[in-house]
Amino acid sequence: MTIENSIRAIAGTFVLLSLALGYLTSPWWHLFTAFVGANLLQSAFTGFCPMEMFLKKLGVKGNAS
Repeated sequence: MTIENSIRAIAGTFVLLSLALGYLTSPWWHLFTAFVGANLLQSAFTGFCPMEMFLKKLGVKGNAS
């Protein structure tokens, strides 16, 4: 799995998990959903993604261009 696919999988998991937690426990968890969405949006424009840096340190490979 590439870094790009990993980021999509992690972001999707975080969104679904925080929505479930918001529904089951406290609506404040929806702020985490907003944070994930804002981070995805800013990374689309700036190219900076903290999760990408973290995954690179873990040894996940990028796309073979």
